[in-house]
Amino acid sequence: EVQLVESGGGLVQAGGSLRLSCATSGFNLDDYSIGWLRLVPGREREGVGCIRLSDGSFWYSDFVKGRFTVSGDKAKNTVYLEMNNLEPEDTAVYSCAADGGNNLCEKYDYWGQGTQVTVSS
Repeated sequence: EVQLVESGGGLVQAGGSLRLSCATSGFNLDDYSIGWLRLVPGREREGVGCIRLSDGSFWYSDFVKGRFTVSGDKAKNTVYLEMNNLEPEDTAVYSCAADGGNNLCEKYDYWGQGTQVTVSS
């Protein structure tokens, strides 16, 4: 059974940091790129960042460049999203998702359930 399970969300003050984890199972992490996306009520889901551990390819959305870092640990089958200098506008439900295609985090096959991140001003 394929699973992606996020953890690490919570409430943090503006300027603070959080590290989200995406624990994966049921598929070979080397065959997928893993994306982090976020959803704010009333807005479309937006991609935050992506990584493909097999070759180290990655991308970030402009609004998180320099603040967020995606990394992974293949031994633990886990991908991380390190978020620094958080802003109230970063408040959202953050999800990880797996894309098994050749492109980097474009069309996702599997999704996690999401974890809430709330940044207070």
